Amino acid sequence: MKSERLSIRLSQRRHNRLRQYAASQDKTITQVVSDWIDTLPVDKNFSKIDKFDEQ
Repeated sequence: MKSERLSIRLSQRRHNRLRQYAASQDKTITQVVSDWIDTLPVDKNFSKIDKFDEQ
């Protein structure tokens, strides 16, 4: 599966909080963000995108 890059702007306080949380869970920031995305509700209009993404 091809990976995409995501850039976001965070305050230093939020970045530190995210970094510390990831470390406390023994995960990378990428893993924490990916896990959070996986908890978002599924919209049936995006089912085609989900099927494509799994390939």
